[in-house]
Amino acid sequence: MSRGILAVVSGFSGAGKGTVMKALLEQHPGYALSISATTRKPREGEADGREYFFKTREEFEELIRTDALIEYAQYVENYYGTPRDYVERQLENGRDVILEIEMQGAMKVKEKLPSALLVFITPPSAAELKRRLVGRGTESIHVIESRLSRASEEAVYMEQYDYIVVNDRLEDCVQTVHNIIQSEKHRRERSPEVIAQMKQDLKQFQKGE
Repeated sequence: MSRGILAVVSGFSGAGKGTVMKALLEQHPGYALSISATTRKPREGEADGREYFFKTREEFEELIRTDALIEYAQYVENYYGTPRDYVERQLENGRDVILEIEMQGAMKVKEKLPSALLVFITPPSAAELKRRLVGRGTESIHVIESRLSRASEEAVYMEQYDYIVVNDRLEDCVQTVHNIIQSEKHRRERSPEVIAQMKQDLKQFQKGE
């Protein structure tokens, strides 16, 4: 069984990456969505091991101390991070794992797991990004301006990603992300056994066997 692909997906707030990921998982249930650990309290309807692995602060800091997280960060007094064991088990079982996290976390994943595939989802323009944020109707103009300002700062990370996918039409974006992940399996560096076996077999022909 070949090892699965770890695909790290990021994007600006309002780019629609959450919607893309939901559609991708619905259309291709073979993917495993990586579950993050957090110290924040569960919200109504959330279950441990489904939305998040809920940890106490002491438990989370023990994960940090033992290097049991691929990446982690702290937001508004709560920790969030990606458990290494869960991801590794899925990959070893041949499942492709989707990890949806912000840019700084993605850079940490790439540092620890260089074979990770980094995909950045972006709207077709900054004007469209603003339109989508306003269209949510859930945030004040102050919050929207703050998100746009943050997007401007985050744009510097785009060049660090392997693929940039424009989310113009949802169906096209979902199919493109799926195609990228599946194509990654055929990269030369992921097929050393195939290359070695072919070279060995061809040498037998040279010997006249």
